[in-house]
Amino acid sequence: MHAARLAHCIGDGQSGGLPPMSLADGQGGYRVRFDWGPVGADVVAAGAAFVAVVDVLSFTTTLTVAVEQGLSVLPYRWRDDSAVDVARRHGAMLAVLRNQTGPGQITLSPESILHADLRADGIDRLVLPSPNGSAISARLADAGVTVIGVSLRNAAAAAAWVRDRAGDRPVGVVASGERWPDGSLRPAVEDLWGAGAFLDGLTADGFSPEAEAALWAYRGISPSLSDALRESVSGRELRAFGFSGDVAVAAAVGASRVVPVLTDGWFVDGGS
Repeated sequence: MHAARLAHCIGDGQSGGLPPMSLADGQGGYRVRFDWGPVGADVVAAGAAFVAVVDVLSFTTTLTVAVEQGLSVLPYRWRDDSAVDVARRHGAMLAVLRNQTGPGQITLSPESILHADLRADGIDRLVLPSPNGSAISARLADAGVTVIGVSLRNAAAAAAWVRDRAGDRPVGVVASGERWPDGSLRPAVEDLWGAGAFLDGLTADGFSPEAEAALWAYRGISPSLSDALRESVSGRELRAFGFSGDVAVAAAVGASRVVPVLTDGWFVDGGS
């Protein structure tokens, strides 16, 4: 049903006399909310104490591994010449595409960062461009929201961190998703599972039905999550290009205790 028609029906006699409500208010009565992509991020962030951004393959996994290494990470919307300028201005290393790696460069591959000793090389800041998780994180930060980066590796630690701080205030969760060739949002199942892993650790009341769906999607797949992640569309795509190691790093549920919190434009470990 068209959004305008749906919003109209919610407030007319067909709905039993409920007051008018827009789609943007749909999860506003719940303490824990879940949605997809940049627009969904705007919706669940309204009034939230924290918003967890999930982009398992691979922004938030790469972010988690980088913060494990002691790096501060700047999320950047665009992978273009402006990213080069931003990295230079901040004295940071710019992560490049996996297939653009060269001597002395860092890529978006979480496996490559996991096995590097970047601090020993004098690198303590990383600019991480991504059209999905990174762009959503920057978008929310611009709106004044406290953003945390969540992957399967750190979902439990991030949930505990938020649980200790949120109190009765709302929490939003955003599955970043991927993009179809035409630029439209492609819901990516690995982000649904990552969101569910985070929600599984909140142990809070007031989940929206959307958040409940993500939670149970994770609980249903968790016994075979590693295999499922490998066989997901995104997992098979990475493996086809020779990056099966990135999928394995992403599938390491609970491997990390860091909680990347976006502070003054940079993700740093909120637990440190």
